[in-house]
Amino acid sequence: MNHYSIGLEDRDRVNDAFGGGLPQGSIVLLEGADGAGKSVVSQRCAYGMVTEGTAVAYVSTELRAAEFIEQMHSLSYDVVRPLLDDRLLFLHAPVDARGPGREQDLLGRLFDAGTLWRADAVFVDSFGALLRNDPSFDDAAAEGDADHAMERIVRSLKRAVASGRTVFLTVDPTGLDATALGPLRGVADVYFAIETSTVGQDVRRSMVVRRFAGMASPVDDTIGFSVEQGRGITIESRTIA
Repeated sequence: MNHYSIGLEDRDRVNDAFGGGLPQGSIVLLEGADGAGKSVVSQRCAYGMVTEGTAVAYVSTELRAAEFIEQMHSLSYDVVRPLLDDRLLFLHAPVDARGPGREQDLLGRLFDAGTLWRADAVFVDSFGALLRNDPSFDDAAAEGDADHAMERIVRSLKRAVASGRTVFLTVDPTGLDATALGPLRGVADVYFAIETSTVGQDVRRSMVVRRFAGMASPVDDTIGFSVEQGRGITIESRTIA
């Protein structure tokens, strides 16, 4: 199985912690509560892939282009040149349940965005926000049919990765019914869940590896990490299962 390296090996140990990269043609699910660090992890992976020559598309429901560039710059991830060279495509996907976007088929527009799916790796941050604000999915959830709606979404994801493309999704599980997430969790080839704890003034973060199919080399069951301005992600500790 081939893998997409997430690079920056002379700077941090993230690629090593991920076993040497993410499997090509995989669905990657990263769960975590608001503020846990999902966006930073996905941004680090996306930037690292770009530095390794992988064509990347990044969708953000929160950040506009200028905000994305500023955020990445604050972590010393310089994305200006990759954006100008078309090695990195950034798209803002606004969601607002109170505005006109409420009538939009958010998930349909995501899967129909042809330019987006030309990339080797597609990041959607936050996929959970798209789910919560998509009228059809919301209606299905209200009728107790969210799991079947998710199964239809999973079929679209499987088609997206069939050609070797990797799709990386972030989800806040506190905002979605566990039944709805079941099919997505079940199909994910790589499944991380970020857990946080506070010790004094410090916030300790760790990625619990719930599944990692097709790893290039052994991956530890828990990956501790911190986030620092001007430095990005630092791997702090790893616990071997």
